[in-house]
Amino acid sequence: MAQISRMEYKKIDKELQQQIAADLKEHRENPYACSNEDALRRNMDKDRQSLWRPAFVRDCEKIIHLPYYNRYTDKTQVFSSYHNDDISRRALHVQLVSRIARNIGRMLRLNCDLIEAMALGHDLGHTPFGHAGEAFLSSILEEECGQFFHHNIQSGRILDGIFMRNVSLQTLDGIICHNGEFEMKEYRPVRTKTMETFDDEMKRCTQDREAVDSLVPMTLEGCVVRISDMIAYIGKDRQDARKSGLIDEDFAFSSQTIGVENAAIINNITVDIIENSYDKDYIRLSDDVYSDLVTAKAENYKHIYHSDRVGHNYETIGIMFGQVFERLLDDLRRKDRDSVIYRHHIDFIEENRRYYYEEGNRHLYEEQPEQTIVADFLASMTDSYFEALHQKLFPDSDLKLEYVSYFDDVE
Repeated sequence: MAQISRMEYKKIDKELQQQIAADLKEHRENPYACSNEDALRRNMDKDRQSLWRPAFVRDCEKIIHLPYYNRYTDKTQVFSSYHNDDISRRALHVQLVSRIARNIGRMLRLNCDLIEAMALGHDLGHTPFGHAGEAFLSSILEEECGQFFHHNIQSGRILDGIFMRNVSLQTLDGIICHNGEFEMKEYRPVRTKTMETFDDEMKRCTQDREAVDSLVPMTLEGCVVRISDMIAYIGKDRQDARKSGLIDEDFAFSSQTIGVENAAIINNITVDIIENSYDKDYIRLSDDVYSDLVTAKAENYKHIYHSDRVGHNYETIGIMFGQVFERLLDDLRRKDRDSVIYRHHIDFIEENRRYYYEEGNRHLYEEQPEQTIVADFLASMTDSYFEALHQKLFPDSDLKLEYVSYFDDVE
């Protein structure tokens, strides 16, 4: 197997490199890859693939032209309390996942269009203020109606339940199963899923807090996106932590097998996946790399995600979430059509989904459960939109978010 050089960069075993090069040159198909012809949709009479727009290319385009895709740009990745354009936002993370996953997929001869669609759509359902916002919203929903919120499930809901874009089952499945917080050494796809399976999984995850951890993708492509989500954030979050001054340049992480910084981590885990997964019907990490990845993630939680400096606004954000949710729910129950939740959310949704209604089968978005509609709106917001909305709804509030400025180090 490959060895780590002095620069901590692994290389694919030479013999395997030769095999991959030959297979690519001969256009040898991977029998375990998902074919464009395998794409399943709720309406199979629509969105038929063409020569220049294969099935999963259509999914990519449905996603990037979705109104909510724009909102990645101002959603927090980790550092929500910093004004610093050099720190990653959700939009960059999504691009990194797509790039890493396609690199792996190309070497394994998988369907890279499907991989791209999953990667581009996987975080559409993320709330403002990252995982903190997700936790606050889930807690509110649990208290209100006994349901739970998960951003990956919301991503599937946006494409299939809110905007009704007739996205393929394979793409939807890869999106809801992407859970980058739950690492595994081996990913074996569950290939027997149907639209009914997808619907059951979506429902189960809103009713059972732990159900989301048991989701497994139905394709190898989905498995690649899932591990790529973790590869994309482990090292990048460390890079951002240094840029923000959260950890200094001399701070030493201990994950030596995969490397300690972003470029090495991406390279070394990618190489390991290719070496351990080539021509197999599953995706696998070696024992050493898996163990080191678990260590790296634990260190990130200890030194970055659970840092008081990252979460110093969280208590305030939690209170603001509760206030905004209650006000929006009240406006909805009073059917105040001049209120923000109607003019900026319900009317917006209806306008953007009206072309996808089936003739004689129009289900008004407004008829869905009230708490679900409010949760949809809150989850769709960017950080700045949420902050501006709170200020509009509660102009006399003393609650303000405190940001680390660009110039806090300048006297």
